[in-house]
Parts: sequence; structure tokens; C-alpha cells
Amino acid sequence: MLFAVLLAGPAGAQPNPALLHDKQAFIADLMKQMTLDEKIGQLRLISIGPDMPREKIAQEIAAGRIGGTFNSVVHVDNRMMQDAAVKKSRLKIPIFFAYDVVHGHRTIFPIGLGQASSWDMGAIERGARVAAIEASADSLDMTFAPMVDISRDPRWGRTSEGFGEDPYLVSRIARAMVKGYQGASPAKPDSIMAAVKHFALYGAVEGGRDYNVVDMSPQRMYQDYLPPYHAAIEAGAGGVMVALNSINGVPASANTWLMQDLLRKDWGFRGVAVSDHGAITELVRHGVARDGREAAKLAIKAGIDMSMADTLYLQELPGLVKSGEVSVEEIDRSVRNILGAKYDMGLFQDPYVRIGAAADDPPDLYAESRMHRADAREVARKSLVLLENRNQTLPLAKTATIALVGPLADSPLDMMGSWSAAGKSQSSITLRRGMEEAMRGKGRLLYAVGANVTDDQQIVDYLNFLNWDHKEVIQDPRPPSDMIAEAVAAARRADVIVAAVGESRGMSHESSSRTRLDIPASQRALLQALKATGKPLVLVLMNGRPLDLQWESANADAMLETWYSGTEGGHAIADVLFGDYNPSGKLPISFPRSIGQIPTYYNHPRVGRPFVEGKPGNYTSQYFEEKNGPLYPFGYGLSYTDFTVSAVSLSSARLERGGRIAARVTVTNTGRRQGEAVVQLYIRDEAASVVRPVKELRGFRKLALEPGESRTVQFDIGEDDLKFFNARLEHVAEPGEFEAQIGLDSQSVQSARFELR
Repeated sequence: MLFAVLLAGPAGAQPNPALLHDKQAFIADLMKQMTLDEKIGQLRLISIGPDMPREKIAQEIAAGRIGGTFNSVVHVDNRMMQDAAVKKSRLKIPIFFAYDVVHGHRTIFPIGLGQASSWDMGAIERGARVAAIEASADSLDMTFAPMVDISRDPRWGRTSEGFGEDPYLVSRIARAMVKGYQGASPAKPDSIMAAVKHFALYGAVEGGRDYNVVDMSPQRMYQDYLPPYHAAIEAGAGGVMVALNSINGVPASANTWLMQDLLRKDWGFRGVAVSDHGAITELVRHGVARDGREAAKLAIKAGIDMSMADTLYLQELPGLVKSGEVSVEEIDRSVRNILGAKYDMGLFQDPYVRIGAAADDPPDLYAESRMHRADAREVARKSLVLLENRNQTLPLAKTATIALVGPLADSPLDMMGSWSAAGKSQSSITLRRGMEEAMRGKGRLLYAVGANVTDDQQIVDYLNFLNWDHKEVIQDPRPPSDMIAEAVAAARRADVIVAAVGESRGMSHESSSRTRLDIPASQRALLQALKATGKPLVLVLMNGRPLDLQWESANADAMLETWYSGTEGGHAIADVLFGDYNPSGKLPISFPRSIGQIPTYYNHPRVGRPFVEGKPGNYTSQYFEEKNGPLYPFGYGLSYTDFTVSAVSLSSARLERGGRIAARVTVTNTGRRQGEAVVQLYIRDEAASVVRPVKELRGFRKLALEPGESRTVQFDIGEDDLKFFNARLEHVAEPGEFEAQIGLDSQSVQSARFELR
């Protein structure tokens, strides 16, 4: 389509269509014809909103002052904007359309922590592929995802968006997500470009407080926090969204080392770097820029190609170039990256590749036929983690009388979790609906809300203000005592209680850092009253971060972590509760016993005076008020069957440089039903030139076993699996003794030693 558009342009403004087969030549030819103002226009990423209504944005696009937009998912609007670009602007350069498609688009999949709990790369890739199919069908070209920030402080609200605490697992997921979004090529009509975020180290903000500082040694950066971003870029992610935090005193949006030395030179990234929302203006508030002029100068020189929701590039760059403070070459560098991304998205070949023709617009954006419910249900089932199951309380009988209580039991909005893209709450299957459908014609479901998510009005007001476009939390006006009494009455008439408790989705969101991790007091009071009935108590947790569950773990008969499980969450949870699906999820993040034990993560560095369970704790690294170690460790999750793992057998006790040894175990299903186990390989470096972690995940296999079935699982260990960044930031494997640990979580392992020569 572009050929006709270009040939219709005015003389001197016609990039040669014959060059479309040669990306670099095509872009160079186009840039020769661009004025400075047109180049600066390409650097702006703008959202439709009160300050930029559709009519004004179309005028700005036609004037060549916008390179891309975000938050518009309607064909009519996007076609109008693309028309302004390719039919009215001088050079006919198409714009692109972006959105935060984080865990689904119209069909919402589980949040990041939920998907990571599946430990199933095929399922995760499929979720991203479905999201790309739906988003591209809504005329989108790019997503600001995957979000791969390592998080070890669950106070941080954005923990919910990421994939947990471990660099190896998160890196594997990063690759799967990029592959799912971009498919065979980001130019394909049913693919979208991935822009990995938030670069970099955003999950390590001090105190778990959003937008806060990050102060970290280079060695820890390279070893623990940078690998997932690198993995996404190696997988071909075409974009990077830059973080809002500072790194060792320099904000990411002004950090030349981060954006140029590391990202471009060391990693070879050739894509487009986009600021986060308003980040360039915020350089003034960070205190590294005196004013907007200096902020724009710092950002463009650092390598921030596109300025999101920011006016400073437009206002300040022309003057900065005129004064010589910013060179035309620096502007050209960013323009080349932006045009390159558009080329890779297929927009120069066809600006309407995802918008399509008006005659083909979907008559109903919310039609059921546009959903992918079966995929969402399958991924959601895999994401659920069984934390407790005393006396085989689960699975439940569908013929039973069940009391379903709790403020999250029938909340379609909360099922979706934060950043739910174009998903609509009316499409969500709540737990109540899922259980009703599963029990129809068999048993009896008694429902009572029991409590509000919180009775703290200040918190309610904040959450509703944070989500200004709708009411996030709607309070039941009845006195708490009346609500609890109703729930207890239902419980007394039931055989078993299922309580859906945790956080509203807004409590695990951007700008929702918490100082406490316990379940809110209103819900705890409900649980205590339910416990007092003496009926079996099953907790269904809905939350976007690890919680302090000491009381719950001690008092619940069964406990199922469901995170926010998405559009089909209610069906998926019911499948597990009633035993139609055997839970196989494993935690991608450790659950601390209390907030005082943060940070709690399995691969912590070794210390000279380690605490050893069962030995005196004095003068060791420990807390003396309560039991040490996580409440639920990384990699943990129960099943409705049992598995055993044999001793580790090594093919050799010595690993030669460039060679490999095999570590084998036999896994047996010793229970009565089919189930899936996640067999995990950890490596411990016994002595090195720098302090090393107590262990590190280096592989995993998910396998299904029938009752009584055994299977041998083999991990091939090579030199690369032993590498780390030393004090000189060299990626090395040092000679010495190592331990291969294999088990079903990070604590319950079998081990064998070998030597690297």
C-alpha cells in the first residue's frame, strides 16, 4: 500500500519504493529528506487524552510532530491517525500504535507471578501469542512488555507484573514472551513488537517503594538483575522501555553507561528505546537537570529515542541543536532507531497492516468470538499453587454443601489483576460462577461476602483515586459484624468452607507499595470467625505479591494460591478445587514469614556465620524472635499425588573444560493419581574468588507421571552453567568443587559433588 502513498507525495519527498528490500538504504534515503523538525517529531510518543484529543493529535501527526501513539485500541481512531500520517504529512511516515499488553489483551491471562508459577514455557509463550493475535487484531503494533524486573521485596506493588526473584527462570520466561509476541517476525500481521521493561533494575527500588532509588554493586547487577533484560534482547525484542528509577545516583533516563555502553555497545541492541511516562521531565525532580532544557539534553545524549507523554523534546531540542549543545548526529541516531523499528514492524511495507480496511472492522469489539477462553483456562490452571492440604481436604466433592465466602469470591474486576489491557470485567468468570457451574445439579453452594477487602476508608479512597476511570473498591455498607454473622451462618450449614481472601487488584499495582504484607484486618476477622465454627477451612488466595501467611498457614486446612488468574480464573480454580485438574504450580518467589524477614530469596549470598536449622542460633546470621527461613520456599508447590526423587547419579565426578557431565535422578509418582512434577536443578559453588550464592537454579523439567510411574530425568551440566561475574566483571567458571542439587523445590533436594578442572 505504501508504494501508492509515496508516489503521490510532493516532489522531493518520495523515498524510493525500490529500496524497501534494503532496510538501511531505505532509512538513509528517507532521512536525507527529513527536516530537523520532522526528525524531532519522530521522537514523540503521545497518548490520546484531555491534553491531546483526537482532532488535535491528528493535526500534530499531519504536521509531522508525532512518531507514535499509545492507549488507543479502536480501529476507527487508529485509522484516522494513520491517515493523517501517510496521507497528509509531508513525508508520509507511518506512526505506530502501542499499548501495555502485559498478560493478555482482551482475554486476560494470569498475572506475571501466576504465569511464572506454571514453570511451563510453552504455556507462557502461548499466552503471549494469543495476546499478540488479539492486540494486532485491534490495530496495535507494539506492547510495553514483557516486564522482567527481578523482585525480591514484595512490598513493591509491581511485583505482581513480573516473574519473581530468580534470574534464570525470569530469563527463560523473557525469551518465551518475546517469541510469543513477535512470532516469526514482528512484521507479520498477527504479531506485535515487544518492548522489554523496565530497563533497568526497577524491581530493586529501595524499601520496595515505587519510583525509589537503586544503589547496587555492578557485580550484583550483572549476576542477578541484568540477565532477564539481556535474554529478551537476545530473543529479538525490538524495543526497550527505560525505567523511572535512578541507578547509583544517575536516573536511567539520563544514564549514558546504561543506554549506550551496556545496551548498545556491549549487548548490541539495535532497536528503539522509549522513556517511561513523563520520565524526561522527571529528571528535573530527580535533581540532575536544572530545567526542562537540560533534561531534554541529558535524555537525548544518553540515548532515549522516544519521549513518552512528554513535551520537552519538541520544545527544547530545536534550540539545543541550534546552540550546538546537541548534535544533529545525536538526533539522527534516535531517528534511525525509530524508523528501523517501524520498518521491522512492517509499517513501511503497509501502514495499515494491522488496522486493515474499514469494511473489515469488527462490528463488536467485545464479541465472545474474539476471546480465547480455552487458552486462558489452561494457563490459569497451570498457574495455581497448592500451599497446604492437610488431611486431603482437597479436592472437594461436587455433591457437598459448600459455603463460599469472602470479598474476592465474586469480584470480576479483581480476577483480572493490574494492567489488564483491553479486558472487560464483565467477561471474567468469578470463583462463585466457576463453582456454581461445576456443582450444578449435584451439590449446593451457599454464598456470603463476609467482609469488605478492607474497612480502612483511607485505603479505599486511595485505591479509587488511583484508578480514576472506575471504582476499584466498592464497599458493602453493612456493619462488619452483620457480614461476618451472615458468613458464619452459611458456614454452619455447610460441609466445608471456601474463603476467597487477599488483596484487591489495586493493592498490587503500580504506585501501590505496602508497609504490611498481612491480609487486611477485616478479612482476618472473618477468617477467625470461620475457623471457630470447626468446619474444614479452605483458603483461596488472590494477591499480587507474597503475603505474610503465618496465621493462615497454621489455621487453614487447605490453601490455594491463585494470584489474579484472569478471564477464566473462576473456572480454573474450580477445576483444581474439585480435582478435575491436579495442581502443578510452583512458587517463582519466596514467601517470607513476616515483613521483618525481607528480603527473603533462596539464592542469597553465603555468609561467614550462617544460621543452621537445629543448631544454636547465637552469633549466627538470624532473627531470634521467630523461625528463620521462608514460610514457603522458591520452587515449592504441592500436588494431589506424591512424588519421590532418587539420589543424584553423575556420569563423572570431573567436568572438563568444554565438556559436559550428566546429572540424573529417577522421579516416581507414589500416589494414586496422575500429576505433574517440576524437577529443579540447582548448582552450589563451594569456593570462588568472590562470595557466591548458597545455590542457583540452572535447569528444570516439568513432567507428567501416572500413578506408580517412574522416569529418569537428566540434566547436562557444562562450563557455562558454572559461570559467574567476578570482581572484574569477567564472566568466568573457576576451577574447584561444585554440588549438583536436584529436587522438587529449592530446599528439598538430593545432591552429588563434582569438580571442574
